[in-house]
Order: sequence, then structure tokens, then C-alpha cells
Amino acid sequence: QVQLVESGGGSVQAGGSLRLSCAASGDTYNIYCMGWFRQTPEKEREGIATIDSFGAATYADSVKGRFTISQDNAKNTLYLEMNSLKPEDTATYYCAARRGSVCSWSETFHYRGQGIQVTVSS
Repeated sequence: QVQLVESGGGSVQAGGSLRLSCAASGDTYNIYCMGWFRQTPEKEREGIATIDSFGAATYADSVKGRFTISQDNAKNTLYLEMNSLKPEDTATYYCAARRGSVCSWSETFHYRGQGIQVTVSS
């Protein structure tokens, strides 16, 4: 099993920045891919960024150029640097991880954190 715990959320004004962290513990040697997704009551879940064990990253068009995903393997920690935040970025953000050899939101992610709220005011 893998446990994921997010931190770093909060409230910020439009144009501001936040950095989310996700600490992973447990059987992390099984993990090939990690990512962030977000969800609001009004919208379906949106996968916004992934990163594989080689460091290759992908982004949703909605965040490309503003968000950066990274990982510190020594600390088993995943990050999401969010800049130029917009009110439409308001959501609950989740860290997720998957086993296997494919890093894509079209695949099943086996583990996820409890979520953390990000609120962007105009």
C-alpha cells in the first residue's frame, strides 16, 4: 500500500502563487507515475499534471505554462508549483499515484490522497 498526504493549499488572490506538496510513504518502490488532479462539485475530475519515474511531465492545456510538477525522490515528495492562479483554478486538489509502465490519466491511478482545497479569489 501507498499513503499520500497533500499539504500547502489555501486561499490566494488571482495572479498569486501556491505550492502543493504530496508526501508518499509505504510501498513507494511500486510507483511509476504520480500526478495531480482537481475536482469541484460542478465539474468532472480533471487530471492536470503527471510525472513519471524518469521525470517526464505532462500537463493539461488549462494549466500549461502556469503550473509545474516536480518530484524529490530522496524525500518521496511530489510538488505542484502553481503560478498566475485564476479563480477557475479553485478546486480540491488531489495527489495520485499508479503502478505499471504507463503514465497517463487515461489509466487507473491506484492511490490518491485525501485532497486539499485551493481557493483563488478575484
